[in-house]
Amino acid sequence: MNKNLSWKLAVIVGILLVFLFGIFGVPKDWSGRGVLAAIADRIHLGLDLRGGTHLILQVQVNDAVNVDSDNALARLKEDLRTHKINYADIIKPDRVNHPEMIVVKGITPDQGSDFKSIISDRLPDYGASSGAENGWTVAMKGQNLADLKNRAVAQAIETIRNRIDQLGVSEPVIQEHGLGQYQILVQLPGVDDPARVKEIMQSTAMLEIKQSLGGPYSSEQSALQEHGGVLPPDAVLMAGKSIGSRNSEGGEAWYLISRASAVTGRDLRTAEPSTDENGQPAVRFILTSEGGRKFYSFTSAHVGDNLAVVLDNKVQEVAVIKDAIRDTGVINGRFTQQETQDLSMTLRSGALPAGIKYLEERTVGPSLGADSIRSGVRAAMVGMLAVLIFMLVYYRWAGVNADIALILNLVILLGFMGYFGAVLTLPGIAGVILTVGMGVDSNVLIFERIREELRNGKTPPSAVEQGFSHAWITIVDTHVTTIVSAAILFLFGTGPVKGFATTLVFGLAANLFTAVFVSRVIFDWVLSRKQRGEALSI
Repeated sequence: MNKNLSWKLAVIVGILLVFLFGIFGVPKDWSGRGVLAAIADRIHLGLDLRGGTHLILQVQVNDAVNVDSDNALARLKEDLRTHKINYADIIKPDRVNHPEMIVVKGITPDQGSDFKSIISDRLPDYGASSGAENGWTVAMKGQNLADLKNRAVAQAIETIRNRIDQLGVSEPVIQEHGLGQYQILVQLPGVDDPARVKEIMQSTAMLEIKQSLGGPYSSEQSALQEHGGVLPPDAVLMAGKSIGSRNSEGGEAWYLISRASAVTGRDLRTAEPSTDENGQPAVRFILTSEGGRKFYSFTSAHVGDNLAVVLDNKVQEVAVIKDAIRDTGVINGRFTQQETQDLSMTLRSGALPAGIKYLEERTVGPSLGADSIRSGVRAAMVGMLAVLIFMLVYYRWAGVNADIALILNLVILLGFMGYFGAVLTLPGIAGVILTVGMGVDSNVLIFERIREELRNGKTPPSAVEQGFSHAWITIVDTHVTTIVSAAILFLFGTGPVKGFATTLVFGLAANLFTAVFVSRVIFDWVLSRKQRGEALSI
């Protein structure tokens, strides 16, 4: 055996060992059950095989627009006061359908240019247009509005992913779903407590610290009566817990809270489970340096006033500001230990920029997944066995060459999946079967070309040389076009489709190696052991 052939065989054996390690790793137990457990640790199963929860959510993007325009309204009021521009009223006429719109009434014509300058300088994302009776409409620009909604979806995906990752769900699928509907697809394989996951995922966990302007009131009606039936324009009523009732059932009350926030969850650095001064479960939070600066400025200016800690538009705590506070605070409430852990986790992962609505929910049981595995593996094994037998019968001893290449192809494919942590789905098993078919196709192209060269009177070494050289271009062409198609499926498909594309790409890449390199080396090895002029069994 020549040296050139020796190193090629060494490469094949080395690659075989490397990818066998990718499939099995180092099993803790070499029994059949231990080997299967080792494979399960390396190759993860998708939702359709393992069981779990499939959800489609819709992000209520207008919530994010309302938050932005509320802050813009508060800044605009402050700027108008600073520049001494008088106005009759400033409102958001339609918070549901047009949350990006602010209407300012009663600005005199001689102050119109100053008003437009304030909008362009201080609110660059908004535009102003004059209307009847000295009124102005301030609305977010179209492109900025679209960008804000898209950012809300992207931030919601990232926030949900952070929360799911902290729960330890393996191989979740969290991605945008649908076109123009602001939808998110969530697939959680092997989830054993879907109700808790949904609750954590849906919780907005939007932390806001605001000034409390009044309360507690026993009802909304009593709050309105105290203010003559009309609330101040920069205030809102929020439900919460009545002071002194946190450790008892009931005790709901209403508070008058400022619309503008001193700090929000965006200013949060971290949050951890803790206890309050009474030893009850609580959540301790720390603000960023910029958040601490804003909080210190706010509390310094409002010493003696009431401060409200608002979580998901519900008042959790109302306290008097005795001294200026910098960057640390505690959220009290009737929390259990589990609730403080969940709340801390959701605060750390960031607040959802908007509420989410469940559009679809499906649960796949593990028994159905097990049936799919059995059926898919059975189909793959039967198909593989039929192909191996056909190649042996039709191509005789050369069929052994093809069978070895096909088996090595499957080993490399599964090893790829083990190394890259790819998820095996039911369509992925179909991709494996298709890969076997593509591998057979490549061997048939090569073998038929070799047969043709032998019929033309070529010697076996020359026929093998010509067969591989002429079939090579065709094999590369078919594989590259299929890989490009699979890549498009991976980029734009959902979870199961991505599983199919992943196994197909890995399998085709492995097939290029086995059908051309491995098969050629085996032919060369067989020819090196034959006498000159001896026929080739093909």
